[in-house]
Amino acid sequence: MRILHTTPVQDGFSMPAEYAPHEGCLMIWPERADSWQYGAYAARKAFLQVIDAISQSEKMTVLCSEAQYDNARAQLPERVRLVVMETDDAWARDVGPTFVINGKGERRGIDWGFNAWGGAVDGLYPSWERDNRVARKFCDLLENDCYDKRDFICEGGSIHVDGEGTALVTEACLLSAGRNPDLSREQIEQTLCDYLGVQKVIWLPRGIYNDETNEHVDNVCAFTAPGEVVLAWTEDESDPQYALSAASLAALEAAVDAKGRRIKVHKLPLPAPVTITAEECEGLDLCDGEPTRTPGERLAASYVNFYIANDAVVMPAFGDPMDEKAQAILQELFPTRKVVAIPARDILIGGGNIHCITQQIPRA
Repeated sequence: MRILHTTPVQDGFSMPAEYAPHEGCLMIWPERADSWQYGAYAARKAFLQVIDAISQSEKMTVLCSEAQYDNARAQLPERVRLVVMETDDAWARDVGPTFVINGKGERRGIDWGFNAWGGAVDGLYPSWERDNRVARKFCDLLENDCYDKRDFICEGGSIHVDGEGTALVTEACLLSAGRNPDLSREQIEQTLCDYLGVQKVIWLPRGIYNDETNEHVDNVCAFTAPGEVVLAWTEDESDPQYALSAASLAALEAAVDAKGRRIKVHKLPLPAPVTITAEECEGLDLCDGEPTRTPGERLAASYVNFYIANDAVVMPAFGDPMDEKAQAILQELFPTRKVVAIPARDILIGGGNIHCITQQIPRA
């Protein structure tokens, strides 16, 4: 593996859309005690359902700690590759490499800087050195060359592309004080263009209310096809999410993509607010001496946090009447894939959802 100091655009590489063909998917076995309640047993059951659904149509690689290897191997399907690689938590989307491809069938990874979603300013855990090495190590495992962009803090959940020159991001996340405070919005946008191979960045003002990643785009809005997106939506004007989603809708309706197309917005309803219980909080260890959750805290539940696999769309479900409606909307938007709904509360307690715990490996 070569560590590269050019840019993907200079070398003719760009990030494909998630709905383009995949070779596989990366996930990480959960065990962190201040993220996953009561020894992560319930979280692992949910992860295993996600792994099973995705691995039906693409090669799955799961990373785990040395201590968890035997346990994970015993529970994972035989078709899943298990690799010992130490991490700080299980957010493969944010710590894994962002992959780019070219027209010659070659694939490379981007190694962004990772600082636990905000570093000393508002990061979510005090030490992230192992997470920050995952992207490069995984590229080494795949024998893919790797672009060194550790001087730019960026997570996979903060970017979404259509594969035709357009990226979606949120201002709340990419302009946050804990990421790249010395860079202007224009400099951040240029970096995204240089590394993702896009010509247009659509900035949404906000994400999902109380999303502790500073409102990642992958929880609020996602491309379903070139020129088309789903947007998390509520009709309840008293919900603090209403103003956030309305602001994003206005931005999308005012925008055109890199091809000059108006964006077609499909509203994806939100479940009723999901809050964490006192019992669930009691199952979580302290982080740096402080609780990571408080009883009654609203979690950032959204159906937009789905993963597009080769033959399936794997979406979170919350035991809410809106689960069925959201699944029907996604099935209509992805007619060639089966939409699989997986009970995801035990993932959400950790802070993210199905898209956050997965990272696609595009077919080279």
